[in-house]
Amino acid sequence: MAPAAALVLGYLLGSIPFGVVLTRMAGAGDLRTIGSGNIGATNVLRTGRKGLAAATLLLDAFKGFAAVWIAERYLGGAGVIAAAAAFLGHCYPVWLGFKGGKGVATLLGIVLALHWPIGLVYAVVWIALLAIFRISSLAGMLAAISAPLSAASFSRFDLVLLLLALALIVVWKHRANIERLVGGVEPRVGSKHG
Repeated sequence: MAPAAALVLGYLLGSIPFGVVLTRMAGAGDLRTIGSGNIGATNVLRTGRKGLAAATLLLDAFKGFAAVWIAERYLGGAGVIAAAAAFLGHCYPVWLGFKGGKGVATLLGIVLALHWPIGLVYAVVWIALLAIFRISSLAGMLAAISAPLSAASFSRFDLVLLLLALALIVVWKHRANIERLVGGVEPRVGSKHG
């Protein structure tokens, strides 16, 4: 029963749309009608509420971390199952018609819980590239790609396939961003455009 419980727990935690909940509670409207329409922290930032954006990022990361942590300690070490379920819950939440976020912050929480050195590399790559290029999508995709690579470098080969699959989903969810990057029209953090 532990794997099934980890699956359900992970999905339900992952599917909590914190960006949508926080912006509505703050009176900022429906996040899905603002900017890019995405439910993540970058789009919350387009509401002009930096505090809400930071809270969204932290809570999206926390739900991934919490799912893995609970499953590892109380559900027979089923952290990998909970990790995959939480990530899929964030990207495809039942509450929003399976139209969710892109998974970058949630994946950060997941890798921190699975093996914190991988999470540290992930965070450094994400923050450094965001600071250098100010392009959220580029920083997020490259951070996600760093996860399976750093897992291999830390000899956590048990995590490589999972993290590779999740990184590919992150890239897939960013396909419109990739088109804009190629076209040179992807907005930078702080831009007023979606």
